[in-house]
Amino acid sequence: MNDLANAPEPAVLKRLAEEKNVWLCTVRPDGSAHVTPVWFVYEGSRWWIGSDHGSVKVRNIQNDPRVSLALEDGRFPVVAEGHASVIREGFPREIVAAFAAKYAWDVTAPTRPGGSRVLFEVRVTRWLLAGVAK
Repeated sequence: MNDLANAPEPAVLKRLAEEKNVWLCTVRPDGSAHVTPVWFVYEGSRWWIGSDHGSVKVRNIQNDPRVSLALEDGRFPVVAEGHASVIREGFPREIVAAFAAKYAWDVTAPTRPGGSRVLFEVRVTRWLLAGVAK
C-alpha cells in the first residue's frame, strides 16, 4: 500500500513538525469510532504514534487498520486517512529519536509495570487539507 504521491505542502509539513497532538480515530469491532488525542511524529511520509500494547487503539487497529488523523486546529484543518500497522519490536531508531527530540520522551518505555510499547506506522491513503479532499 503506497502513500499518495501528493505530499503535504511546506506549511502543512511545518505544522506536522511543530504541533504536539493529533486526534486518532480507529474503528471498533462494532463499527463505531474510537477517537483519542495522541502524541505523534511525522517522518518519512508516515505518521508514527506510540501506544501501550494493551490499549483499545491496538485492538482496533489489529481488527481494522483504517484510521483517520486530525490536527487540533479546526480553523485550518489537516486531516489524513490511512492504514496503520502495529510494530511490536525493532522500532526504527530515527523514529525513537524523533519522539525524544519533539517531546523529551522515550516512546519505548513502558507506562506500567509488566507493560510494553508498540508503534503505529500510518501510511496515508488520502489527505484532506483545508476541507478539500486531495
